[in-house]
Amino acid sequence: MSESQQKRQQKCVSCGINIAGTNAAAFKCPDCGQQIYRCAKCRKQSNLYECPDCGFTGP
Repeated sequence: MSESQQKRQQKCVSCGINIAGTNAAAFKCPDCGQQIYRCAKCRKQSNLYECPDCGFTGP
């Protein structure tokens, strides 16, 4: 998958918005290592997230 295709698919795991070109965080799931993206708004509000692969939840 090309880098431009990956950017189009990057969505906040909490709210689902496209995070391309925003001040979003990218990190690996603590349990399975899947890449997770969160937008600045969800991080600031400490919205819960769930890993789409393993179901791990975090603040």
